[in-house]
Amino acid sequence: MKIQPRIDPTGLVDVRYAAFLETVAHKRAPLHRYCARMTGSVMDGEDIMQEALFEAYRKLDSLDDPSALSGWLFRIAHNRCIDFIRKREARQRAETDFAEDDIILPVEPAGTAADRAIERLVISLPPKERACILLKDVLDHSLEEIAELVDSTVGGVKAALNRGRTKLAALPPVPDRVVEHDLELMKLLKRYVALFNRRDWDGVRALTSADAQLRVSDCFRGRLADSPYFIEYEKTQDIWKMAVGEMDGETVLIVLFLGASGWRPIYPVRIQAVGGFINRITDYYACPWILATAEAVVVSDGV
Repeated sequence: MKIQPRIDPTGLVDVRYAAFLETVAHKRAPLHRYCARMTGSVMDGEDIMQEALFEAYRKLDSLDDPSALSGWLFRIAHNRCIDFIRKREARQRAETDFAEDDIILPVEPAGTAADRAIERLVISLPPKERACILLKDVLDHSLEEIAELVDSTVGGVKAALNRGRTKLAALPPVPDRVVEHDLELMKLLKRYVALFNRRDWDGVRALTSADAQLRVSDCFRGRLADSPYFIEYEKTQDIWKMAVGEMDGETVLIVLFLGASGWRPIYPVRIQAVGGFINRITDYYACPWILATAEAVVVSDGV
């Protein structure tokens, strides 16, 4: 599927923004990994990263040193993540549970080979400690780079790292997430998938509200009715199907492509519904790094 990039009030993205995205393409996977672990959701992390990239594009004239692009992008993404976290009640609970600053600091650091379990645990830390652990132990930034990104000092970063590592070492293993399915939403999603896989576009449209919104990666944002969304799926040369799945504790749709070794999950689609009708679709077709970061399980293909 290939929907042309769109972001301005009428939906269209100009050529310059597309060129900017090509320039920073190699930074998107680590940026997404950081945002996903800061927020605790691979899809929220992707949304925040896309907003951060657009903000960076709009402010590109303020970047005096092109060699500082990487740190500048991370700083914008970091600030976006902090804003997101501050709006969630979960952040307030985390701050309350881990507000102590007088913890004895460990002598041995955790090292830079943090595994996925550590990445999943960091969501329990306050934002500053979470950011420092991710930037140092996962993405291997220097102390000086981290200090600049989180608006701190090298000493402050060292203290945050030690506090965060101490807390992580004391936490029990992360249990598997249990997804509590909304039965009405599951019924709607299974119907949507069954119709989608039959290429019954009229039937699919009947499940969406008249003013349903669509977001396709960072390519299109606007009304579903104004997009060639279903036509692009019909035109693609890939052999594909859609399935209901789970990702990071959330019910999602997963698009699978047929390859030499069988069906392979490629990217997720996030669906929201109100009153029994789909009112928002977020399709992450151009974001292959999402599944590499997440834990996804196919539940049903709707057939």
